[in-house]
Amino acid sequence: MNQQPVVVLVHGAFAESASWNGVIEELQSHAVRAVAVANPLRSIPGDAAYLRDVLATINEPVILVGHSYGGMVITEAAADHDHVAALVYVCGFAPEHGESAFDLSGKFPGSTLAQALDAYPVRTGGTEFVIRPDDFHHQFAADIPQDQAAVMSATQRPVTQVALTAELPTETPAWKTIPSWFVFSDQDLNIPVTLHRFMANRAGAKDVREVPGASHALSVSQPEVVAASILNAVHAVAS
Repeated sequence: MNQQPVVVLVHGAFAESASWNGVIEELQSHAVRAVAVANPLRSIPGDAAYLRDVLATINEPVILVGHSYGGMVITEAAADHDHVAALVYVCGFAPEHGESAFDLSGKFPGSTLAQALDAYPVRTGGTEFVIRPDDFHHQFAADIPQDQAAVMSATQRPVTQVALTAELPTETPAWKTIPSWFVFSDQDLNIPVTLHRFMANRAGAKDVREVPGASHALSVSQPEVVAASILNAVHAVAS
C-alpha cells in the first residue's frame, strides 16, 4: 500500500463522535484525513455492520481507531477486510473470539464502572446504560475540567446491555492478522491498566504507549498523545 491512509475513528460507550475533535485537529495539522463515525452502540454485529458500510465509501487504505467499546467494534468490523491496514486501540478493548467487554473488564481488578451506571429499559427490548451525571467526571474523565466533563456527561450516548455482554462473533479477531498500536491510561477506571497491558501483549502490538495519570477519556484529555500513536500507524502504512 503506497496511498496515504484515511483514519476512521470509532468512539465507545458513554461518548460520541465529537470526543475525537482534538485528535482530528492534530491529524489534520499533519495533512491526514480523518473521519469520526457515530457508533450506534446497539450490538457488536450491528455496530460492526454499520462501520463496514462507512468503510465501503472509502477507497484508500484505512486505519481503524477504536476507543473503549469501539475496540470491540473495530476488531469485528476489520476481520477479513481488505482495506483495513492497521488498528489503533485507545483505551480500547481488543477481544479474542468469545470474549465480551463485560467479561474482559472483570478479568483483572480495578474497574469501578459498574457502580457508576444507571440502567433504563429500552422500548424495543432490553436495557441500556448511562453513567450517572454526578459520577461522570471522576469515573470517565477525571483529568479534564469539571465544566467540560459536565458537557460530555450531557452528550454521552448510552450503550445497550447486549452490546457490553455479547461475545465477539468473529473466529479470527482483526488484531491477529492486522498490525496494531495501543495507547492507554494508567488511571483508567473503566478498563484496568493491567487488562490494557495484557491485551497489547497478546496482540503483539507494534507500539505501546502507557500514559501516566490519564483517565479513560484519553482522546479528550491528551489528543496529542493519541494522535502521535495514530501517526505512527499512518507512517508505517504509507511507507
